[in-house]
Amino acid sequence: MALRYSAVMPPRQTLPFLWLISDARNDHALERALAALPRGSGFVFRHYHLAPAARRVRFRALRRLCRARGIVTVWAGTAFEARSLGAEGCYGAAARIGGGPALLRLATAHSLREVAGARRADGVLLSPVFATRSHPGARPLGPLRFLVIARQAPLPVIALGGMTARGSRRLPGFAWAAIDGLSHKSGRIPLDS
Repeated sequence: MALRYSAVMPPRQTLPFLWLISDARNDHALERALAALPRGSGFVFRHYHLAPAARRVRFRALRRLCRARGIVTVWAGTAFEARSLGAEGCYGAAARIGGGPALLRLATAHSLREVAGARRADGVLLSPVFATRSHPGARPLGPLRFLVIARQAPLPVIALGGMTARGSRRLPGFAWAAIDGLSHKSGRIPLDS
């Protein structure tokens, strides 16, 4: 049986299926978006735009909301930082994530080579699947290329980049993550869009 990284995750589920990613552009909507996520989802706190002290304060406030809602929290940074802040995991480039068996490690990748290099991680966010505001002008993988890479991956793959509920249906069986796609003003997760 796979190791559980959080008490909010059901037994046998190693990674959440739905992930909200934080960014400067969705900061105003995070409380509403987190409140709308299903229990057992995941939240990756990036917020690179904040100064270190302000970033830690913002994370702690959102972590409290996540815990109350049964959402796994992941800190974008080192395993040491993640542990010291009470996060369940850390997120970043495969070469930079550390961790250990009690800390969820999520790596970022943009190609099959980078996915293969993330073997120390517990999961990898592969992007951009579709065109995205995060990387304007970047060539997206597209659903077919994503599926080819993800099916060869030696670890769980999470789709990122322009993802919405509609786009996720083009990637059956794969977890997905979004910034804009899960931060709607209506406060409703568009799982049926």
